[in-house]
Amino acid sequence: MNTSKTMQRTRRHARIRARVSGTAEKPRLAVFRSNRALYAQLIDDVTGKTLVSADTRKAKGATPTERATEVGTAIAEGAKKAGITTIVFDRGGFKYQGNIAALADGARNGGLTF
Repeated sequence: MNTSKTMQRTRRHARIRARVSGTAEKPRLAVFRSNRALYAQLIDDVTGKTLVSADTRKAKGATPTERATEVGTAIAEGAKKAGITTIVFDRGGFKYQGNIAALADGARNGGLTF
């Protein structure tokens, strides 16, 4: 089969989304990684609204991993302000390593539970 990396990631994400859904009490932490930045959102899938969002475009860390950790803690702070403590993690079809894992660890250290 001759499929591109993007198509493979989209298929993986579709498999994940078939099982993972967010509610107002337990929103979905959706992660997207572009070539330049890392984006994270807390989404209530019942109403289709984004509750909290953060990205690495304004993060001050020196390395991409440090910026990803900073985004994770920013998401956790925004979730605390919104009264959210528990989430479900949606890695967006990306491997759980590197920046994706750093973002998740930053969110956990910020007080969120998965």
